[in-house]
Amino acid sequence: MAYLHILIVLLLISLQVPGNSATTTRDTISAGQAALSIHDKLVSQNGRYALGFFEAGSSQNTTNWYLGIWFNSIPKFTVGWVANRNDPMKNHTSLELKISHDGNLVVTNRPTDSIVWSTQATMKRNNTIAVLLNSSNLVLRDASNSSDILWQSFDHPTDTLFQWAKLGWDNVTGLNRRLVSKKNSISPATGFYYEELDPSGVNQIVLASLKSSKPYWSSGVWNGKRFNSSPEVSRNVGYLSFVETTHEKYHTFHVSDEMNIYYNLGVSGQTNVFIWPEGSQDWVLAHAEPRSQCDVYAACGPYTICDDDALPHCTCLKGFSVTSIEDWELDDHSNGCSRNTALDCNFSNESSIRSMDKFLSIPCVSLAQSERKTEDAKSSGECAQVCLANCSCTAYSFSNNTCFIWHEELLNVRQIQCGATADSNGETLNLRLAAKDMQSLEKNKRVFTIGVAVGSSAAALCLFAFIMLIMIWRNKRKSSCRISQTAQGCNGIITFRYIDLQCATKKFSEKLGQGGFGSVFKGFLSDSTAIAVKRLDYAHHGEKQFRAEVKSIGIIQHINLVRLVGFCCEGAKRLLVYEHMLNGSLDIHLFRSQVTLLKWSTRYQIALGVARGLTYLHEGCCDCIIHCDIKPENILLSDSFIPKIADFGMAKFLGRDFSRVLTTFRGTIGYVAPEWIAGVAITPKVDVYAYGMVLLEIISGQRNTSVSCSCSSSNHDIYYPVHVARTIVEGDVMSLLDHRLNGEANSKQVEIACKLACWCIQDDESNRPTMAKVVQTLEGLLEINIPPMPRLLQAISGSSSFTCF
Repeated sequence: MAYLHILIVLLLISLQVPGNSATTTRDTISAGQAALSIHDKLVSQNGRYALGFFEAGSSQNTTNWYLGIWFNSIPKFTVGWVANRNDPMKNHTSLELKISHDGNLVVTNRPTDSIVWSTQATMKRNNTIAVLLNSSNLVLRDASNSSDILWQSFDHPTDTLFQWAKLGWDNVTGLNRRLVSKKNSISPATGFYYEELDPSGVNQIVLASLKSSKPYWSSGVWNGKRFNSSPEVSRNVGYLSFVETTHEKYHTFHVSDEMNIYYNLGVSGQTNVFIWPEGSQDWVLAHAEPRSQCDVYAACGPYTICDDDALPHCTCLKGFSVTSIEDWELDDHSNGCSRNTALDCNFSNESSIRSMDKFLSIPCVSLAQSERKTEDAKSSGECAQVCLANCSCTAYSFSNNTCFIWHEELLNVRQIQCGATADSNGETLNLRLAAKDMQSLEKNKRVFTIGVAVGSSAAALCLFAFIMLIMIWRNKRKSSCRISQTAQGCNGIITFRYIDLQCATKKFSEKLGQGGFGSVFKGFLSDSTAIAVKRLDYAHHGEKQFRAEVKSIGIIQHINLVRLVGFCCEGAKRLLVYEHMLNGSLDIHLFRSQVTLLKWSTRYQIALGVARGLTYLHEGCCDCIIHCDIKPENILLSDSFIPKIADFGMAKFLGRDFSRVLTTFRGTIGYVAPEWIAGVAITPKVDVYAYGMVLLEIISGQRNTSVSCSCSSSNHDIYYPVHVARTIVEGDVMSLLDHRLNGEANSKQVEIACKLACWCIQDDESNRPTMAKVVQTLEGLLEINIPPMPRLLQAISGSSSFTCF
């Protein structure tokens, strides 16, 4: 998954930073040397990692302290290894880390000198030192022989892998280096899920639950370069290695030494790859497996239903309530939900029939196949009786003349969209509930039905009366539904009444599209001129500021910018009226197969027109205007396919006395320049970056965020912008062209467009051209050199071995 594709998705790690600053910064502890106290830390020589004591998972009554390793160079405290995850230390003021008399690295309670934690290495000598290496590995080794490792933290991972750490087996000692998730979002204690190399001997990674040995996800077999079922891990993590010798078998990864990255098994049972782009303020989620949360075993715990299309994903089944709200809020769903009323299994006589348990039908669900038992019953009624006869039975399903029974905890119930596809109708689960709960549900249902019936009747009467009033009103107002031609303000911009725009758009009945700030509707002026009316869905601008913005946009006149016809500002109603573009937006013609295919010559002229429009915004106006949201959806096409830039809802006006402006994050994922993440002041070069991404999509006819390709010289799936940069060096630029064009294009123009796009998406904004130079290059007035590979895209895509320098 490419860097630009994964900006909208972020996961926070909530362990707390130690409250006191460190007073000692060394990377080694030796025998006889001063111990490491609660306020000290070891720091690796490269400054990237630190070892020390930290506080986490504390409550009002207890304070839990742990020994761990975290990222020292990252402003957000992020722990990757914990020594005592299941044995928190309480009396933190007396804790010390030192080399003991037997050579082990230990944490002691200073007043009693009792050992709280130890490496427990078996050794015949005590001449040892502990060193925090540049790889984040804490090693205990012989002081006179650095290669003699007696103990290392890499052999005891918790829920995280740093670069070069191993996931796998030591065939000599039987050690299994595996990850186990945290208990919840604040406690590092052992959780519910684990990840390891397949114990069956297959060379793949598996995810499983501690309550079920059967894996719920596997990476696919290692083929020498990547895992077959998870090719994107190879792209997002960097260099993957799988080593198998007589001594050990393990998997590891590494990327550039300059990149901060880690691999984590989350509380929810998904594996996550996080990166920290240079200048960022938070980790960015680069990849997650399995993709769907509901694919995780018992993702929501017992007696719950998981829905990938809803937030939150987990809810209790009817008749059940959350077992522990506190755990639930900390992302720990292992206890799931509990019955509101216990089942009644005593129905041996007729008088108890009324108190017999009942069944609630839940349609459109996917059910766990491995957790149910097949019973001999020929009808749904018989299947229900089989379930009622056993007090441990919690639910049944009858389909295809087969009876299935669930006993004890009900897990992995998943909501699906019935009828979405031919084979997605799902099953019906009949959930066993106490009679009391069923009566309550039925009562609520009756009340709801009566309420709906009464409400519908009242609404029908009101609607009839309303329709009569509307008809009377329309007859009176029919002749007045005309837009005044004298309502023009300065610069020829019309001030519309809201009622006039209602008439012009037939009450906003013909929707043209949906944007980030509102919806666009088609309408006609009284002289039959087609217009596009954008109804803004926000009202936080004051009337004065809104009119000032309209005035500023209204003076913009350029053939490649959509013309503002007028506006409406009545109370909280904000509407903008633009000229209507017959051929819609560029994305329709690039990404939808049912529309007319754009020829290369038309695409090139569109790219040139957009560049000219942006040049005018950046350099031709009184104020420099940064559009901030250039994408195919905001490029409209006239009846002769002249491109016009639209939607200035995110635009930023920059006075000529200033070169950059500090603004909040805005734009669309896939077209956002790297400097947005850093939170620094921006320049018009953010539009240049977005233009480069659009230009790549014009060339390929596909979204950058969904395109990958397999190169002939490699089995790697390569993110499309990176593939373009590499192909430019190889010289086969025509292979980058939209395959639907069948090679019918000017090869020189394709080469210019590809090179130019790669220059526009450079990481450093100073390396990107201005839009004026883009125009000159497309017009053939400037020569263009081979661009360098965008470094960040290259690293994240896992294509670090490819260079275009």
